[in-house]
Amino acid sequence: MIEFFKIILYIPFLNLLVFFYNVVPGHDLGVSIILLTLSIKLLLLPLSMKAVKGQKELKELQPKLEEIKKKYAKDKESQTKAIMNLYKENKVNPFSSCLPLLIQLPVLIAVFQVFKAGLIDVNLPIYSFIHNPGALNTLGFGFLILSAPNIFLAIITGIGQYIQASMLSSNRLPKSATNKEGAKDESMMTNMNKQMKFMMPVMTIVIGSTLPSGLMIYWFIGIIFTILEQKIIFRRK
Repeated sequence: MIEFFKIILYIPFLNLLVFFYNVVPGHDLGVSIILLTLSIKLLLLPLSMKAVKGQKELKELQPKLEEIKKKYAKDKESQTKAIMNLYKENKVNPFSSCLPLLIQLPVLIAVFQVFKAGLIDVNLPIYSFIHNPGALNTLGFGFLILSAPNIFLAIITGIGQYIQASMLSSNRLPKSATNKEGAKDESMMTNMNKQMKFMMPVMTIVIGSTLPSGLMIYWFIGIIFTILEQKIIFRRK
C-alpha cells in the first residue's frame, strides 16, 4: 500500500517539482512550489469545485433547515425525515462537500512527504527523462529557507484560513427568534460554527509553525485558490 502511494502520488509530485525547478529561471524552489501547487489545484479542480458547490447549497438551505428544526423541536424522528425530504427536493447531498475533501487528503499527505523528505534527500527518485539536479537549493525567493519552519508564513496562512471559513459561516439567528421553541439548538450550532471559524486558523498557525516553509507556501496558495473558487461559485445564482 505504501509503495502504491509512492508510485501514484509521491514520486509524480516530486518529479513535477523537480521539473519546475529545472525550468524556472534561477532554479528558485519557492517559485517551483507555487507552480506545483497551481498544477495540483487545477488537477483537482473538478473535485474542489464540487465541494465548494456543496457548501454553497447547504448554506442556502440553512434558513429552511432552521425552520424545520424549530417546527419539530420535540420530535427528532419527524425532524430528521423533514430534513432528508428537504435535501431530496432540492437535490442536495449533505455529504457532497465532504467526500471530495477526503479524496484530496492523500494528495496533501503526498505533498507533505515531498517537502519533508524530498527537499533534504540527495538520492531523489527522479524519472530518467527529467534532469536530476541532485540536492535542491532550499533557499526560496532569495531569502526564505523552505526546509525550515517560518512563523510569518504560518500566521498569514491562518489569516487566509479565517477568511475562507468566514465565507462559509452561516448567518446568526435573529434576536426575535432566539426565544422561540427549537431556537436553542440552532443557536448552539451557530455558536459552534463560530468557534470553529476561530479555532481552525489558530490550529493552522500552531501546526504550521512546526512545518517546513515549503509546505506552508503550498497550504497558503491552496487557500487563496479556494477563496477565489468560493467567490466565483457563490456569485452564481
